[in-house]
Amino acid sequence: MSEITQILTGLKDDDPRAAELLLPLVYDELRKLAAQKLARERPGQTLQATALVHEAWLRLAGPDQHTWNGRAHFFGAAAEAMRRILIDRAHRKAAVRHGGGLARAPADVADLDIAAPDSQGEELLAVHEVLDRLAAHDARAAQLVKLRYFVGLTIEEAAAALGVSEPTAKRDWTYARAWLHREIRAARG
Repeated sequence: MSEITQILTGLKDDDPRAAELLLPLVYDELRKLAAQKLARERPGQTLQATALVHEAWLRLAGPDQHTWNGRAHFFGAAAEAMRRILIDRAHRKAAVRHGGGLARAPADVADLDIAAPDSQGEELLAVHEVLDRLAAHDARAAQLVKLRYFVGLTIEEAAAALGVSEPTAKRDWTYARAWLHREIRAARG
């Protein structure tokens, strides 16, 4: 049993020191995952990997702290927390009261250009909107999408986190991508 799994078991048994022992062990890995995800975001992203990890940790270890059934379950919860943070940010940026994706321009400019919508933000929201339907249809494939798309794990890392073989993860990834593509295309008309 790995040290992380032992500490997660301690959390289950209400060991008060378990949460403070867990963070140093998973912090570097969570930070690496957050950095990988944010590296794929558009330039000028204001959210830093450290902030994403800290916000995810607050959700994971906050007052509604859950127990995890091992390393894969914990990192799945971390992936979900990061996904929700990124989705919340995309919703806030797209909100009309925040400019709805418009660029700020000086008032004296005669030709005011409207910035193109953040295509990555739109894609993020589109995937988010159909992901729950995929989860109802195939929970493991949806979890794989969360780990790959929202956290930035490689297929090998995601397979290990889910406890499946790499060929199984590759099949699930191919299936999930095709399913999401079809659903997003159907939703857009």
